[in-house]
Amino acid sequence: MGKFKVFLLMAALTAVFVVAGGAIGGREGMLIAFLMAAAMNFFAWFNSGTAALRAYRARIVSQAEAPQLYEIVDRLRHNAGLPMPRLAVAPQPQPNAFASGRNPANAVVCVTDGLLQILDREEVEGVLAHELAHIKNGDMLLQTVSATLAGAVGMMSQFGMYGAAAGGDGRARVNPLAVILAPLAATMIQFAISRTREFKADAVGAAISGKPLDLAEALAKINAAAKQIPMRIPATMAPLAQVDPLQAFGGGIGRLFSTHPPVEERIARLRAMAGGRAQAQ
Repeated sequence: MGKFKVFLLMAALTAVFVVAGGAIGGREGMLIAFLMAAAMNFFAWFNSGTAALRAYRARIVSQAEAPQLYEIVDRLRHNAGLPMPRLAVAPQPQPNAFASGRNPANAVVCVTDGLLQILDREEVEGVLAHELAHIKNGDMLLQTVSATLAGAVGMMSQFGMYGAAAGGDGRARVNPLAVILAPLAATMIQFAISRTREFKADAVGAAISGKPLDLAEALAKINAAAKQIPMRIPATMAPLAQVDPLQAFGGGIGRLFSTHPPVEERIARLRAMAGGRAQAQ
């Protein structure tokens, strides 16, 4: 049911892109938008890891540069049955993390400088297990593709409004209301896709590490810091992060416009999971 819901959301996001094309260029615009969506999906699939690293200004680090990080990820990825991903560090003071890449063999796991400074080793393990869960679940590509499409809808809408303002034949074809609403709808759908995957990644990540409470504690710290420390990244790339990174700018206002489910609910589920394990032992 979860995968079917995500499929419907991705179909809806593609439809919004096509409708935006129709609002700008009629039937020809819809066809062009459909072909562009197919091309962008392929581009996002092939370059997803690179695009995410660029957005977060992250760089790949070697084992010699980050031996402790490598040791943790190598142990956890064995638990998850995954190949060793590339590791990256983003020079961001806000604690956060993300995973990206077109498949497990080409995955990258990135943490910020702030995360390594604020969290203890056990909490870092919980965060990294969550990101490995995204790789195992195939979420990283889905989120990058949705970010690409949502960003493209915004660019197309700007082009449409510019064409309408410029006058000429374009003025008669452009539907201003559709052009204005399309980016809003695309963003809402993209954020909904992200929210549907976070709960599962929490559960699978807790299973990989065996310590759901460590992830719960990490989420609480990251969420508190994200409200105080800004992270300047494109809004379409925010859903990749473990916790909504735009909260300092008001990005966490309202469930419809939140990139992630409420952290309090995620923590409550992890604590319930830990309680269930304790009773079973």
